[in-house]
Amino acid sequence: MPAAELADTQLRDPKQEAKAVALMETLRCVVCQGQSIADSDAEIAGDMRAMVRERIQKGESPEQIRAWMVERYGEWVSYKPGFSAGTAPLWIAPLLLLAGGIWLARGRLRTRKKN
Repeated sequence: MPAAELADTQLRDPKQEAKAVALMETLRCVVCQGQSIADSDAEIAGDMRAMVRERIQKGESPEQIRAWMVERYGEWVSYKPGFSAGTAPLWIAPLLLLAGGIWLARGRLRTRKKN
């Protein structure tokens, strides 16, 4: 199948294209997994870029498009997941690790002061 029309073609309006590119850089390719759809050469990434550009061209906001992509592909597609029951561990774990590190460092410093 040929690539989607807007997969590699920029929008004529530079403001719309800037919005599209900014959004594409925050969406993960579902095939490549480590690349954004802006950087990926996978066919599905091209289709996703085309969808983003088409929706931007129609006047949808980047937030609406992100919500649609997340609904279609799951939270994993977004490099900036929202807070929900499924993503809570991703948001809470760093805070718990930071608190644990501070607690350990504090205990270590107290031990040094006593000696």
